[in-house]
Amino acid sequence: MERDLRITRVAHVEARLEPMEWPWASENREHIEANWQRRKAQTPKMFNGRVLMLRDVDLTPERCINTYFEVDYASLVAWIDFGNPDRSVANGFAMGALRGSDGAFLCGVMHEHTANAGRIYFPAGTPDLSDLRSDGTVDLATSLTRELHEETGLSEGDYRVADDWIVVERWPAVAMMRMVTLPCPAEEGADRIRRAIALQDPPELSDVRIIRGPDDVEPQKMPLFLQSFFRWSFGQL
Repeated sequence: MERDLRITRVAHVEARLEPMEWPWASENREHIEANWQRRKAQTPKMFNGRVLMLRDVDLTPERCINTYFEVDYASLVAWIDFGNPDRSVANGFAMGALRGSDGAFLCGVMHEHTANAGRIYFPAGTPDLSDLRSDGTVDLATSLTRELHEETGLSEGDYRVADDWIVVERWPAVAMMRMVTLPCPAEEGADRIRRAIALQDPPELSDVRIIRGPDDVEPQKMPLFLQSFFRWSFGQL
């Protein structure tokens, strides 16, 4: 297994929001605002809403318990753009590992108007306040299916979601993944998604990539945690 990488299959994932003042964001507010203005000039449709960042992960083979705190999106973006200077926190999100009935995976290519234009990965999004339940827990399972629908047009009746989770920790990215399987081959699924995004205004995706093996992995366009997941999936770890 690669250094600073841990991939664990677990039965349950739990998450909870706990209030926390983020010292790094407070100390760098001026730089965060300048970075946001730069980003907005490049991508005017970006919105500075409230999102949830990960402050702690308690992981066993049976259960993954995540603790989140609330922050503005501009701070998250700046933290990423500046190279994750505060390593005590992470970007932790739910993600559906979408695949066809033939076992080939399907990733989306992020549209040019998004914050991650040109990047290739499974549908996902940083949790936000809409993922909060009234008891303070974070509904990552619903976050996963919501992002899948928003990006690809696929609804819950269109696929089967695995019961267990695959937690990919490549700090400061932590992906809580579930296998999501279509009842059709990947090529047919890709065509369906392309038809769906052609009707979206604006679409989050510009295209779909099919990943059948290691040769289809694009290191320049895929995040490191996803490259690690594919190597694990294809028996290279």
